[in-house]
Amino acid sequence: MPAKLVKTHMPIHTTHIPNVFSIEEGGNTRLVTKNLTPNIQVYGEKLITVDGIEYRLWSHHRSKLAGMIEKGMNIPFKEDSRVLYLGAASGTTASHVSDIVAKGRVFAVEFSARTMRDLIAVCSQRSNMVPIFADARQPGSYKAIAGSVDVVYQDVAQPNQAEIALVNAREFLKPGGYLIMVIKARSVDSTVNPKMVYEQELDKLVEEFNLLDKKVLRPYHPDHLAVIAQRKQL
Repeated sequence: MPAKLVKTHMPIHTTHIPNVFSIEEGGNTRLVTKNLTPNIQVYGEKLITVDGIEYRLWSHHRSKLAGMIEKGMNIPFKEDSRVLYLGAASGTTASHVSDIVAKGRVFAVEFSARTMRDLIAVCSQRSNMVPIFADARQPGSYKAIAGSVDVVYQDVAQPNQAEIALVNAREFLKPGGYLIMVIKARSVDSTVNPKMVYEQELDKLVEEFNLLDKKVLRPYHPDHLAVIAQRKQL
């Protein structure tokens, strides 16, 4: 949707991630991404211009990936990365990934027909996003679309989260490629202590992945563990 721009002369600071910056906004330091589609909002986010360049405000309360960055996790995106995004929903965070990998591609997988309509609308405005209506538990159904990727980003609510990550990694992820995964403890088992759930899910990954970092996303997203791992070159 078209939007009014907020122009500012406040300093903007780079991060270790391509096209992700921080800016002083309302007395706080806020994350922004360089907008791949100038003057177009995705979900009503504020658009800010600094020195003629447009950015999209990115809230860590709304996006788990933004929460990871706020917590200092080393997100392994490059500007030309090919990303398989599992659980893209209506495209809120996926659109920021699209900004980041401006010269790459985001294969956005979603299984809900209702949210898929919103996702398709987002992808129609972004040349590097491909919507895929599919079940992430059956990666063979979209193998011909996604092909080989550099990063698998997973944010799904199914109970078998580690298994979903593994079957997709085996199908798509390059040796040495990265898995960025959000483990939602209450979706796996709401009756078990979240710490036990995290350990259980991580144990399933260790044979095929080297764990690089993990952080609980409290207070932004309680009972969520963010994981960054690198696929072993078996």
